[in-house]
Amino acid sequence: MASFVDRVVLHVSGGNGGHGCVSVKREKFKPLGGPDGGNGGNGGDVVLRVSHQTTTLLDYHHSPHRHAQNGGPGMGDWRVGHQGETLVLSVPDGTVVKSPDGRVLADLVGEGAEFVAAAGGQGGLGNAALASAKRKAPGFALLGIPGDTRDIVLELKSIADIALVGYPSAGKSSLIAAMSAARPKIADYPFTTLVPNLGVVQAGDVRFTIADVPGLIEGASEGRGLGHDFLRHVERCAAIVHVLDCGSLEAERNPIDDLDVIERELEKYAVDMSYAGVDGDVVPLNDRPKLVALNKTDLPDGKDMAEMVRPELERRGYRVFEVSATSHAGLRALGFAMAEIVQAARDAVRTAPPKVAPAVLRPRAVNEARFTIRREERNLEPLFRVLGDKPEKWVKQTDFANEEAIGYLADRLNRLGVEDQLFKVGAKPGDTVVIGEDDAVVFDWEPTMMTGAEVLTGPRGTDIRFADWERPTRAQKREEHEDRKAAKAAAREELEAERRAGIWTESTRRRASQRDAAREQVDEGEWADDNDR
Repeated sequence: MASFVDRVVLHVSGGNGGHGCVSVKREKFKPLGGPDGGNGGNGGDVVLRVSHQTTTLLDYHHSPHRHAQNGGPGMGDWRVGHQGETLVLSVPDGTVVKSPDGRVLADLVGEGAEFVAAAGGQGGLGNAALASAKRKAPGFALLGIPGDTRDIVLELKSIADIALVGYPSAGKSSLIAAMSAARPKIADYPFTTLVPNLGVVQAGDVRFTIADVPGLIEGASEGRGLGHDFLRHVERCAAIVHVLDCGSLEAERNPIDDLDVIERELEKYAVDMSYAGVDGDVVPLNDRPKLVALNKTDLPDGKDMAEMVRPELERRGYRVFEVSATSHAGLRALGFAMAEIVQAARDAVRTAPPKVAPAVLRPRAVNEARFTIRREERNLEPLFRVLGDKPEKWVKQTDFANEEAIGYLADRLNRLGVEDQLFKVGAKPGDTVVIGEDDAVVFDWEPTMMTGAEVLTGPRGTDIRFADWERPTRAQKREEHEDRKAAKAAAREELEAERRAGIWTESTRRRASQRDAAREQVDEGEWADDNDR
């Protein structure tokens, strides 16, 4: 099972915002309590934080999916939902955060350095917060916005001042064990070291860190061995120490050829922009100060080999030290040479002025659009896509099961100028309008015929603009008016014809005689009742 992991792909997502609450105050002796729905809580963030107690990314290798706590929903009586708890993920010092396409997002160096990997979603407003002088009792609330979801790549780059490079079994781990208190695994077979080793060295008043790169062999830049995977751990170093094996028993190898191979591999390695100097430039590994340590000089053949290759190395401009990790010979001089380079690099950082980019203020132009409309085509029909932070955010906050909420969204889009812009780009009633790119909402666009839904009467949670009726056009109203006029004229002509024929007069006399007969029958009935008594 892996015990050291220096590169992982992490799937993080912020907490979702809680939904707002729709509630009306109902209490005895308080007939007009009004809306009292509380706001939803914000979702928690996912934060990466440097901790010296964390030395590997192994936990995230086993559990790559991390999600922050969701915000709580709002409740009645103006109670606000709870805020989602921030999820803090501890990472080692020197962790570089990248996007999946390799773009550097953050370089976390130093205890407590933080980076918000995924922001939590905003909580929705309750109907109490949406109430106004015109909309006194909203029957809807805003939904919470989902948190950010993203994939990030974490790469660990050790914070080391000196990098030890060389062939497997050259004695790099033995040098670290001899010069510091570190105790790496040491054996007499190649690729003993499978993870970078760190050691702290004290040379006079200078205290610095050294690290080795395991498994660097010829062809490492093409994926052979292990060195190319661990070269990122020496990108932050101030100097490179070539550890050459002078006691090798292989006939086809010698220290000069080993040095040339390692130099070519370092030259092929491209240092990314995750770490730069004080001037903002990245120095390639091959251009950094170098020392050469001729190791295993305690062996008879090793001493002779060191004396043979030293003139050639010095002729190339290297500072050469004959050392032995077993007898500790030459280690003191090598340590002070390392300390000299480290101190010079630290002094350069302190004396060089920091490169700070000037602040540029770019106020939003008066006529700058807060959204854009892109004309597309789908199934040979026009399609208009509305893009912008505000429209896309408002769509996420809308409960499309509530007519009043949809009307509120229509009013917001109209005030933003979306409808006017749709007219300008040639949209017609009935055309398809899409808001957003991914998970977009599709509408069959109908221009708003009347605004101000807050002053329109109707049951709570409804909008009369969505009722199943069609507003008649002027032509339809004119036609209905003419039909009514024609019907009235026909009725008048019929009555006039009946009057002239005497039907209207006879019918009047007949009704009068019928009334007189009814009165006589009533009078006779009352007289008969009196005689009986």
